[in-house]
Amino acid sequence: MIRVFVEGVGIIGPGLPSWNESRHILAGRQVYAGGELPRLSASRLPAAERRRSTSVTRLAIDVAEQALPPQVRADEVATVFTSSGGEVEIIHKIFEELSTAERLISPTQFHNSVHNAASGYWSIATGSRQPSTSLSCFDDSFAIGLLETASQASVERTGVLLVAYDFPPLQPILRARPLPAPFAVSLLLAPAPSGHGFGELTINFAGADTGDASRMADAGLETLRSGNPAARSLPLLAALARSEAAELVCPCGEYGRVHIGLTPCG
Repeated sequence: MIRVFVEGVGIIGPGLPSWNESRHILAGRQVYAGGELPRLSASRLPAAERRRSTSVTRLAIDVAEQALPPQVRADEVATVFTSSGGEVEIIHKIFEELSTAERLISPTQFHNSVHNAASGYWSIATGSRQPSTSLSCFDDSFAIGLLETASQASVERTGVLLVAYDFPPLQPILRARPLPAPFAVSLLLAPAPSGHGFGELTINFAGADTGDASRMADAGLETLRSGNPAARSLPLLAALARSEAAELVCPCGEYGRVHIGLTPCG
């Protein structure tokens, strides 16, 4: 069992612009109505880097920023970035270029196509030289990212920021990999409580027959949860928003289940 504490939370999705603006929806006090994705600014990035960044990278950077409390310096926090598809916009453009006779791929596109592009831009934005891990585990990217982040926080005895994000690819890739909406979540996990956090998590990995996936009562949020790997975090975010104890199950495909216990801070 891994025991860690949630010290910060961030969320960006359609009609869910930030943690503070979305808590009442996640807590069930208002029906989720969907809506537009908020404007992604990545304001921490220098102007030149911001112009080169993709929507995917700006989504990851903006949600990462939300989870950092004022007393925590971004350049002192290790990170885990996890996404099933990564830089889908750039991959689409590279495929288009490869289909032409010239097959010319710009260095900027190649630079932005790697799976740890968001992690690299975050390091530039914050000046951080802390360790960073980038993961891709298809539909299990959030569950595995949570396990990795909690493990690092517990073993290294330091704060670690989890950033899970996925953006729908363009057609024709969308037909093969349907994702109805973009979504991103961030959690700052620490090995000990600060007194300003949200609650304690106990995390276990168990066999595949150890429980059904936790779901959302709101139909719109359940559609979002089932349609985007990063949104598998929604049941945990809803429990955090309600500040209530919970026992949750997050599937990891055929391999097993991540069991998450939440005890809110008093």
